[in-house]
Amino acid sequence: MSKIIFVSGVAGTGKTTVSKAIHKYIPAVYLDKDTVGGKFSEQFLKATGYDPNDRDSKYYKKHCRDLEYDVTMDLAMENASLGLDSILIGPFTKEIETKEWLEKKLTEFGLSRDDITVKVLFVTLKDTQLQKERIMERGAMDRDKWKMENWDEYGQSLDLPTVAWGIHETDIMVFDNSGELTEDKVKKIVTFLER
Repeated sequence: MSKIIFVSGVAGTGKTTVSKAIHKYIPAVYLDKDTVGGKFSEQFLKATGYDPNDRDSKYYKKHCRDLEYDVTMDLAMENASLGLDSILIGPFTKEIETKEWLEKKLTEFGLSRDDITVKVLFVTLKDTQLQKERIMERGAMDRDKWKMENWDEYGQSLDLPTVAWGIHETDIMVFDNSGELTEDKVKKIVTFLER
């Protein structure tokens, strides 16, 4: 049975850092949504006269966003059909809240719930000021410009999505990534993922 691990969270919570730390213990296909689709979106936005760093406008959300998530999941599904586990990194907010999304993806690849185990790891930060500092530290100011300039509005989108896929609550973990990411913390996450 293949395992699909979603490492979800908004910008600045440390999804990438956490997912790379757990990957040392869980040999799985590593699929970061930004790596999978980012360059394609940048080229599309540039070719259509839009800012290639935009990830917040209605135009980006209409023409690029869903494709990035769909292709990332398609890669995970293809690997699942080969018996391989995958770690998917990205917010996946809309997808997690859409009941039929997971079933639709499984069906597209001839899979069912009996073929996979789904785990959702929400990476959060209780301290939104720390989150803002981490976003600034990552040095992607072109991409994060809107977030920084509209922090109060952006802050309204920081609530965790409700997992609508009907997976058991024991397959969902919320991890507060404040403070140092110690090996003990990583091992607790790995224990949850391996159950």
